[in-house]
Amino acid sequence: MPTTFHLDVNGGRHAVRCEPDAPLLYVLRNDLGLHSPKFGCGAAQCGSCAVLLDGHELRSCVMPVSAVGQGRLTTLEGLAQHPAGAARDALHPLQQAFLDEQAAQCGYCTSGMIIAAKALLDSTARPDEAQVRSALDGHVCRCGAHNRIVKAVLRASDAMAGAAR
Repeated sequence: MPTTFHLDVNGGRHAVRCEPDAPLLYVLRNDLGLHSPKFGCGAAQCGSCAVLLDGHELRSCVMPVSAVGQGRLTTLEGLAQHPAGAARDALHPLQQAFLDEQAAQCGYCTSGMIIAAKALLDSTARPDEAQVRSALDGHVCRCGAHNRIVKAVLRASDAMAGAAR
């Protein structure tokens, strides 16, 4: 039986009516119009559907909307910064680093990779290459951009550490 859920997504509150077992991915895409999380495998194996729940990465394709509770969800769309008086959103350092390193080819995995990297950088300010590779393990990039993706995460780490000084 459809139920109304109140979700905190990218800093806004949203009411959605759906079945309790509806995958969070479908709610984000179909009900809220957020297209950064993608359907890849439907089995939480590829990472294309990754989002943050209270800062922790989760695979939204297998997460029922009823399991979110009062948690704060963040998608790639929610990473952009909103400086006062800015004409448009400023990119998050991870988003900018992915552009600077040309870390996306087809772009299908990019959202999930950036989400995983955000979770890593929030818990480990200056990860080394092995930590980055470990955090991105389980995210599939069929284009083979892994080395550029790792460079982008390390670049963002440097930029964020420099901004914190």
